[in-house]
Amino acid sequence: MASSASPRVKFVPEEDNFLQRHVAFFDRNKDGIVYPSETYQGFRAIGCGYLLSAFASLFINMGLSSKTRPGKGFSFSFPIEVKNIHLAKHGSDSGVYDKDGRFVASKFEEIFAKHSKTHGDALTGEELKQLLNANKEPNDRKGAIAGYTEWKMLHYLCKDKNGLLHKETVRAAYDGSLFEQLEKQTASKKHP
Repeated sequence: MASSASPRVKFVPEEDNFLQRHVAFFDRNKDGIVYPSETYQGFRAIGCGYLLSAFASLFINMGLSSKTRPGKGFSFSFPIEVKNIHLAKHGSDSGVYDKDGRFVASKFEEIFAKHSKTHGDALTGEELKQLLNANKEPNDRKGAIAGYTEWKMLHYLCKDKNGLLHKETVRAAYDGSLFEQLEKQTASKKHP
């Protein structure tokens, strides 16, 4: 007797949708839905500790789940639908992702043109603070917290020995390829 279970379809993010590609790394089973356990696994895979990974998985999934599931009821499993991640885009951001999640190159270049004063293609910790303050929108506490958390975590994970966050690293974070790089680095440290 044949199985009545339908075959699982692998979710593939749209090529030009950098926001989907960014989030798809955390979709560990590639079904188009990111559960907190997958967010946790993704953070562990890029080298974050247990507590940071646990906090991030709760903070991210609880904050984004309902926004990515329009017309669907509340779910205690806090799933994030990757195809709808653009609906969870927060305010007080850089504008590098447009309303549909596509990469806006001019906004990306603007980050470094306006804020990278000490080193042309890298941000210092102080310049990162200035960027965050410049991006703050009035009465947008949630967006400001989300932006602060994202940038500070990126700086923490990816700054060089001089405390600089390089342009190519930030670009890789936007398109999601940074996470794959960090996962490979973390795996090589565990299994040299």
